[in-house]
Amino acid sequence: MKRPILAAVITLASAASAAAQGAAPTYAKDVAPILYKNCTSCHRPGEIAPMSLLTFKDTRPWIKSIGTQVAKGAMPPWHADPAYGEFVNDRRLSAAEKDTLLRWVNAGGPEGDPKDLPAPPKYADGWAIGQPDVVFEMQEDYPLPASGTIAYQYFEVPTTLTEDRWVQAVEVRPGNRATVHHVIVYMRPPEAPASAQPAGAQQNRPRPQPAITFADGMDIPAGQTGGPPLPDGQKRFAGPNDRPMPKQLGPSIGGYVPGNGYRIYQPGTATKVLAGSTLIFQMHYTTVGKPTTDRTKIGLVFAKTPPKTPLVGAVLANGGLHIAAGDANARVDAEMTLNRDFVLWSILPHTHVRGKRWTYEATFPDGRKQTLLSVPNYNFDWQTDYIYKEPVKLPKGTVVHATAWYDNSPANKSNPDPTKDVWWGDQTFEEMMFTALTMSVEPAPAPPTAGQKQ
Repeated sequence: MKRPILAAVITLASAASAAAQGAAPTYAKDVAPILYKNCTSCHRPGEIAPMSLLTFKDTRPWIKSIGTQVAKGAMPPWHADPAYGEFVNDRRLSAAEKDTLLRWVNAGGPEGDPKDLPAPPKYADGWAIGQPDVVFEMQEDYPLPASGTIAYQYFEVPTTLTEDRWVQAVEVRPGNRATVHHVIVYMRPPEAPASAQPAGAQQNRPRPQPAITFADGMDIPAGQTGGPPLPDGQKRFAGPNDRPMPKQLGPSIGGYVPGNGYRIYQPGTATKVLAGSTLIFQMHYTTVGKPTTDRTKIGLVFAKTPPKTPLVGAVLANGGLHIAAGDANARVDAEMTLNRDFVLWSILPHTHVRGKRWTYEATFPDGRKQTLLSVPNYNFDWQTDYIYKEPVKLPKGTVVHATAWYDNSPANKSNPDPTKDVWWGDQTFEEMMFTALTMSVEPAPAPPTAGQKQ
């Protein structure tokens, strides 16, 4: 009699174990930690996502949509090919996280015991980077019309900084997300004092070799956004511009594009804001069917100590692009050669609504090739700055080649007009082939000291 009893006990224990393993996940114990980690930075009140996922009550009405988006990999949004590079801001769910969410959805989204809930994440009010040390904002509520095309507007904001500061994190917050398409914030340095050199001395200086040269031999500075003039008959009215571009912009220190509005630099790295500089907000607005206003701002978190590695921005662009009407797979290339030793920290590809795919390749001085980044499914609504876990060393002589593909055919549902050729232009009905790079310059080797072999 003992053996049957023992066998029954074992059977019951096994059944209980199987039942526990097969039990549906609950929101409180299993799902909330995943949402807090991966989703609520955007899915919370006042942020870019259309609904909040901070509570069970917020989340429960959306379980079918969550299941659909997670199953097809659309959420969280990430578009880089995992075969090339590892990135600190990779938003993809792990296989286990994806399985948990889908089993929870299929079980009907049970809440579970609220006592199992982890502590919710804490966010600084209105900021993804935490509370900024300083906030600079446009000095007016800029009025926007109900309809029509609006040219890029430029707003100058004095910093009044009395000393240079190193920036550890930066975030641009549109005042009116519905009408702000993108923002680039430039830093114009203060005017240098007049030189005491004799007349003609400046002209006699040899021009220094640029750190980067481009395929066409042009040294394109950070902030370059232009190409050749449009052909006759192709020019379109850019809209009224009562805040025109100033004569000088300076380097970019931050920006906002769909899906990407902030940057937290890795420990030991930072960018510099100069004392007495002026911030210039380049604003690309779209109309929303009714008159409105915008007052965008930028927040900065300062590093407590000077960084080991200062970061700088660079641009790789092809302003001469021309995409034929109806072309479903137009290719545009850009290339640059590095004349110093650099380290590449991040890549941000940018096209407008016809862009569909990107690749970046480095050819090293020894002939070796490496794919730096592949974005097989570029999405205009989620423009990501791909930040490397291990930055890539690019020695002097390395050639960086970018290739973008465009769909200007009727099959592209976002295409404004597949019957028209497309050239470079600021507006979304035009196109760009533009890449923002975050880099650091490797220090030049120290000259040999006395007694060292040269």
